[in-house]
Amino acid sequence: MGSMLPDTVHKLPREERFAYARLLAYMARIDDELTISEMAMFEQRLGAALLSPDQRDMIRDDLRNPPSLEDCMENLSGEAGRLALRDAVLMAAADGNVDEDERDALEDISEMLGLREDAVEQLLNWTVNGYKWMKEGFDILENLEE
Repeated sequence: MGSMLPDTVHKLPREERFAYARLLAYMARIDDELTISEMAMFEQRLGAALLSPDQRDMIRDDLRNPPSLEDCMENLSGEAGRLALRDAVLMAAADGNVDEDERDALEDISEMLGLREDAVEQLLNWTVNGYKWMKEGFDILENLEE
């Protein structure tokens, strides 16, 4: 789904792209199991962040030994922070449900970024609608043959 997003991640300064990717690594590990769909989304977003090989190695390291949320948030603010939150929501929802730990983390991130109280709620609603839209596309494909 990520490729459909109007992407501005690659325009961010290098250290912000790295911080963005770290936060997603953090999110990926929250429920301690990386589902295929989470991993696919993570790899895809990692690709969008255009990191150097060294940075990519560091991120893969973060997947093995997740950093603290505070560490991840250190260089995240403004646009980078909002994009990271958006994609963290997408990743959390990628396996079909957002569990309580993921939800708590998303709320914490939103708070650290100083966003509106309903920020996570808004993004989750948008994500659900997005997945519905994607599914409709697959349904159409199923029924295109005469």
